[in-house]
Amino acid sequence: MALRFLGIDPNTGDQGSPTVWLDDETGDLVIQSYKADAATLAACAEVGSVPGHSTDVPEHETVVRLPGYMLQFFPKP
Repeated sequence: MALRFLGIDPNTGDQGSPTVWLDDETGDLVIQSYKADAATLAACAEVGSVPGHSTDVPEHETVVRLPGYMLQFFPKP
């Protein structure tokens, strides 16, 4: 895996904070951010996605909350 650092929360201290990397081999974004709280998970389940798709988050997935200002680090197509 060839990750390339894209950006970190500019207001970060020396503890964990939102960070974005790009996997140059797959084009995937790898994101470190805040765990979604129970209210956010419930809202995701209520809104859903496509008809008939489960609203449960499988064990191999998670939901994170990325602050909007971190979008500045996402590559433009």
